[in-house]
Amino acid sequence: MNEMIKLENVCFDYEADEHPDSCQGVIKNVSLSIEKGTFVALLGHNGSGKSTLAKLMNGVLLPNSGKVTVEGIDTADEERIWDIRRRVGMVFQNPDNQIVATTVEEDVAFGPENLGIEPSEIRRRVDKALESVHMSEYKTHSPSQLSGGQKQRIAIAGILAMEPECILFDESTAMLDPHGREEVMAQIMRLRQEEMTVVLITHYMNEAVFADRVIVVNDGEIALDDTPAKVFSQVETLRSLGLDVPQVTHLAHLLAEDGYGIRRDLLFEDEAYGELSALLKK
Repeated sequence: MNEMIKLENVCFDYEADEHPDSCQGVIKNVSLSIEKGTFVALLGHNGSGKSTLAKLMNGVLLPNSGKVTVEGIDTADEERIWDIRRRVGMVFQNPDNQIVATTVEEDVAFGPENLGIEPSEIRRRVDKALESVHMSEYKTHSPSQLSGGQKQRIAIAGILAMEPECILFDESTAMLDPHGREEVMAQIMRLRQEEMTVVLITHYMNEAVFADRVIVVNDGEIALDDTPAKVFSQVETLRSLGLDVPQVTHLAHLLAEDGYGIRRDLLFEDEAYGELSALLKK
């Protein structure tokens, strides 16, 4: 696979002017790469640096030292910033912060218009993006009339209309009710099927289990980086980092600790059903 995003020895401090030679800020000497077409979940306790890391990935923030590239383009290259934004879109926690127009279709068209796309192409992109998030019937509605989950889907459509190769979701389900979270996660799973590169920052472990890879950030450094099964099976380590594990994994951990012969890397209910059925037959 090819690299979509690469960080090399990246340091970032919001007070860098006071500590110009230090790498003891929010992000501390982080190196990692995100491959094209992968779904990566980025986890960490509040203040761990995960949102800062995401903003470094698309040039919202620039590193104090080290280097961030998007498909080989240095995010510090001011002349290429729009090339970066075309490639990597970002959906934030509060959809109201991304809605700028009075109708849904005007809002989705905002990004392509700012890229200077011709009107006929904008129309095609808007229709395609709204269809992709199953919101075509709401195109003439006011965003203020929509539910939280619907607003977030419109925010996603606005990014899709810019035709990026990667989308960063910065806790985009945090302010939603369970139904709204399901709507957004369903859209993320559709993007994954289309081989879009997705980076999801979330506090919900049951969302992270669907990722190809889980990266855990702690105090500005990478603490864990592996498949969901391998990361979440490290229950005690995650707890020491202020994180929880999926309910199914927690149950498997408790049973294994009590001496039952059950896998510790269970993530899904159907897996647990099979394991528990086998235990009961014994």
